[in-house]
Amino acid sequence: MVTLDIFSDPVCPWCYIGKANLDRALADHPDHPFSVQWHPFQLNPDMPPEGMPKRAYLEEKFGGKARVDAIHERLREFARNAGVAMDPDNPQRIPNTLDAHRLIHWAGIEGVQPAVAAALMRAYWVEGRDIGDHETLAAIAGENGMDRAATLRLLHSDADADDIVARDADARQKGVTAVPTFLIARQYVVSGAQPPQMWAQVIADLAAANPSP
Repeated sequence: MVTLDIFSDPVCPWCYIGKANLDRALADHPDHPFSVQWHPFQLNPDMPPEGMPKRAYLEEKFGGKARVDAIHERLREFARNAGVAMDPDNPQRIPNTLDAHRLIHWAGIEGVQPAVAAALMRAYWVEGRDIGDHETLAAIAGENGMDRAATLRLLHSDADADDIVARDADARQKGVTAVPTFLIARQYVVSGAQPPQMWAQVIADLAAANPSP
């Protein structure tokens, strides 16, 4: 197996689109060698714990309504091309994602990390759910094979929060500046929402470099 480390944030639209492109390539190549592991990177680490109204936050960050409208239209185009049903205006709030990253970490321990990472992105971008809310996160955990009550208890504590912050900082120190960022075989870095064709070529190159006996 080849480790595919993915640095992402569930509230990053390009992460959702990039994941869709990767999923399509993996589905088309069921013999792919990848073992996928998800890693934390907070786009907005200084976001208040309660989050903020998303539209107002983006308009202040990017310089007004017209600029955000243009960004969202570009996102819709890329999402359509990736087969993703995503409306960038659907989420009403932008959360602090520390707790979402804690949930992804715990999902990895329980062997359901891919499902939970996908569910968090879908919950935010498609369903417009607040993935900074503990009850919402616990519900997503329960919907994907985890113990809802146990997860809620952990969320109400500080369990693994320092670890997530340290891992985020370590990724930045090692050169991750934006997401999604993919680290292939702990050697090769690919950034951005790459198309399925790129992943197909990577899978082909790996197969050529490591032929089956």
